Amino acid sequence: MSRTTRVRRALAALIVTFVVIVTAAACGKEGSPPTKGPAAEKLPHYEVAQGFELPASPTWKRAKKRGYLTIGVKEDQPYLGERDPATGSYSGFDIEIARMMSASLGFDPKTIRFKTIASANRETALQNGQIDFYVGTYTINDLRKKLVGFAGPYYMAGQSLLVRADEKDIQGPQDLAGKRVCSAAGSTPYQRIKEDFPQATLVAYDTYSVCVDNLLTYQVDAVTTDDAILIGYAAKLPDELKVVGKPFSEEPYGIGVPRGDNALRFALDDALEAREKNGDWKKAYEATLGLSGVPAPQPPAIDRYPAS
Repeated sequence: MSRTTRVRRALAALIVTFVVIVTAAACGKEGSPPTKGPAAEKLPHYEVAQGFELPASPTWKRAKKRGYLTIGVKEDQPYLGERDPATGSYSGFDIEIARMMSASLGFDPKTIRFKTIASANRETALQNGQIDFYVGTYTINDLRKKLVGFAGPYYMAGQSLLVRADEKDIQGPQDLAGKRVCSAAGSTPYQRIKEDFPQATLVAYDTYSVCVDNLLTYQVDAVTTDDAILIGYAAKLPDELKVVGKPFSEEPYGIGVPRGDNALRFALDDALEAREKNGDWKKAYEATLGLSGVPAPQPPAIDRYPAS
């Protein structure tokens, strides 16, 4: 099979069958059809807190009045946050975190209204009340804490690089000089490459799926973001893509909330801690992100920073 044919097939797989996921990178043998995941029947069931009240949170009170939570998420990240274009349903580890948080706040997860928000628009969506909170590979950092609040972290990722399977020149960020590197506009990985590896030529789009499409069609040389995201893409197309080098950052994923709504932030911290202790966190991981073949890590310590 020629390289051109392989690339065309790989690109079609991403665009047309975006929700198709292989159970692990090793399962992507040539000629074997990819399987869909995660399976709905294998996802955890989250007990809804009865009689829960959080009157000190204006965000919770608005949601209670309307009868459901509006939660911002990603839709193009395998095993983390994906939207099925045929059904409109969302799946992935971040989606499960959102569902278990909904249950802990007294809302049936079935009532959640998910809203896809690009990385560059997360703070604005929280500030304008478009969403109640955000769960979508959202790295906690001091700059963002000036704009929004964070519960968690609930997962620790690290920035890495995705390249084509036949790439030999790029083994880590030290090899990016003169290379075209793609990331999401407004993301932490984009800023890190810009500041720490200025000799790379940066390309930015709203979504990582567009970056991966550009990588497959030889318009860019690498895609950079958190390793959890890149592992998912490589697992979907193991003959075309690979993750190289070791992670070169720590990316603590948090739940973004409106700044100043400390009651909601602390309630989510409590909920995360409880769900980690009762096993729901691990079950959610194993049913989603764990399908990539990477075993469940130890959840990071929750940072209950002072009220602002």
